[in-house]
Amino acid sequence: MTPEIIFVICLVLVAFILFISEKFSIDVVALSLLSVLFFGGFLTIDEALAGFSNPAVITIALLFVLSHALQKTRILEYLIVRINKIVSKSKNLGLGVYLLTISIASALMNNTAIVAIFMPVTIRIAHQYHLSPSKLLIPLSYAAIMGGTLTLVGTSTNLIVNSIYINSGNEPLGMFEFAKYGWIALIIALIYILAVAPRILPSRTVTSSLTQSYHMAGYLTEMKISEDSPLVGSTCFKRNVNQNYDVIILDIQRQGRLITYNIGQEVLEAGDILFVKGSLESFLRMKEVEKTTLLTDEKLTQNELEQEDNILVECMVTDRSSIVGNTLIDSNFRKRFGAFILAIRREGAIIRKKIAHVVIHTYDALLIYGKRKQLQQMAASGEFILMGEVTADLLKVKLWWSSILLTIVTIILAAFGILPIIKGALFSCVILLLLKVITPNEAYQAIHWQVIILIAALIPLGTVIQSTGTADYIGDSISNLVSGYERKVQPYILLAIIYGVTMILTEMSSNTATAIIMTPVVLSVSSLMGFDARPFIFAVCFAASASFSTPIGYQTNLMVYGPGGYKFLDFMKVGLPLSLILLTLAVILIPIIWPFS
Repeated sequence: MTPEIIFVICLVLVAFILFISEKFSIDVVALSLLSVLFFGGFLTIDEALAGFSNPAVITIALLFVLSHALQKTRILEYLIVRINKIVSKSKNLGLGVYLLTISIASALMNNTAIVAIFMPVTIRIAHQYHLSPSKLLIPLSYAAIMGGTLTLVGTSTNLIVNSIYINSGNEPLGMFEFAKYGWIALIIALIYILAVAPRILPSRTVTSSLTQSYHMAGYLTEMKISEDSPLVGSTCFKRNVNQNYDVIILDIQRQGRLITYNIGQEVLEAGDILFVKGSLESFLRMKEVEKTTLLTDEKLTQNELEQEDNILVECMVTDRSSIVGNTLIDSNFRKRFGAFILAIRREGAIIRKKIAHVVIHTYDALLIYGKRKQLQQMAASGEFILMGEVTADLLKVKLWWSSILLTIVTIILAAFGILPIIKGALFSCVILLLLKVITPNEAYQAIHWQVIILIAALIPLGTVIQSTGTADYIGDSISNLVSGYERKVQPYILLAIIYGVTMILTEMSSNTATAIIMTPVVLSVSSLMGFDARPFIFAVCFAASASFSTPIGYQTNLMVYGPGGYKFLDFMKVGLPLSLILLTLAVILIPIIWPFS
């Protein structure tokens, strides 16, 4: 083992630790890794920048834009809600058709976008079947993940592996070649999701009331201003109520009239009732100093809060939100969006105290109170996903049908080898821009730049793994391990090892990073042992997407983590058996579909 190989292996291990720890965002880790390799002399300037011009990276960016154009029409919500109504008489049939339709949609669109679109729909369906959303949100994520493995464009992992495979002098993987095995795996997974998963998944989130779901009973109440209160004739702003007591004034009720605008500057009167959010300790301090009456028997419910145009909704912070990495105070949330955040649900825990000082993370679930119009504007910005608002109607924007037609044509032309996917996607995006179906600004915002930077920065790592001999060293080690078995079982053992290692690595870090590291190793070890690389390459593609046992391995799992009220162990309980089932299935079926020689 050379010093270069030792250095590269150690660097990869450090990167994995940083991915798992989430101390830094994944794109920052990837760029740091690229910088170390570049300044360490492992990469030339051209090699270091090669990822940013890689056809697969450009294709992924273009597909984000096409996905957004489809989202604008709401065609998928329209179709799925309509289909679900047809089969709504049978819960199992309805859920089966629903998840299958989502899987098919994920084969053609980015599965992160699919989950973002259908989380509100899934919560609505949970209401329809009198189920907790926690019974359906993990199945939603799993269905989207499995659907993404059906085609070349279903997930960025497949595109990246295909790119590395082609650069090694091999024939490209077909658009629908993945479906030969993918359909079988999908059906098995859906049977498991429908028959077994509901028995394992908890009922943690309450569908009837968000205040109950977030356990807000002790944090929302009413306070009445007495005649001798210092608040009389003053304002909440002048009395510094929020800073002094950590209490948020949501509304003011005066003689049956609800005051919801400019609350901080409203001159208060004796007898006013304040709708407040805080903790019991905060309420008692305010009661003592401000001479207010704590109406302890009056716990605010969701129905009481939702008066006039006010609504209480759960929303999720997207990876494009400007408040990520900032506290609510730093991001000036109240003034920017005109709404209150009452609680934060993160990784199975609910944060209700001092939330103004909590740093917001991507995919945090927020309990928000505000005006309907303002909250809808928040959702339209792309920074937030409203969980309770669902529109089942087509949004017929100008030439709305063109995005559907162009996406289908792009996929078909690529499938028949008439036009490469990158050319078709570029052509379709340009046409949509020229027709003004989407604006340039919408196109830029549609691209998940964190994903693009992550992939572009990690692609040179694959080059270094090959050029330093690291791939050959690891491949040789695996070859020596497998060579101890009889020749006829060696490829099966090798396939099981590659699938298993890829599956474990993808649970701990980015699926893209795992695919970029494993693909050169697979090419090396299959060449050393004299086997066709194709079955092992497909094993990497499917295993890199088989992230079911942890919420951190795949974005869609992380997206449903908060809204579902899950704990880390919930993913282990339901996901590990599915992962093992698919590992066994892969070892049996992949060699039949793609022979070892």
